[in-house]
Amino acid sequence: MSTQHAKDPLHGVTLEALLNTLVANYGWDKLAKEVNINCFKSDPSIKSSLKFLRRTPWARTEVETLYLNMLEERQERQERQESTGDDSPWANWQKKDH
Repeated sequence: MSTQHAKDPLHGVTLEALLNTLVANYGWDKLAKEVNINCFKSDPSIKSSLKFLRRTPWARTEVETLYLNMLEERQERQERQESTGDDSPWANWQKKDH
């Protein structure tokens, strides 16, 4: 694996997997607000969205950018939790002596 691929968070991620992750994270309604395209607004489906995104480079770029932003936000959240040591709601309870 080259260094360039190791640094590219989209490497090895299919458009379908990317789209499924975004839908799971945001839902169709929020996704349609984030990326203003009809296939997310009117009777949305993975199949119709993939067809549109594969033929429309500007829309695919917007969706990929949203995915990268989502990954960055998750990473930042995880780093904050690790730095505070509060990685679960039960963190303080688990540290108590009984």
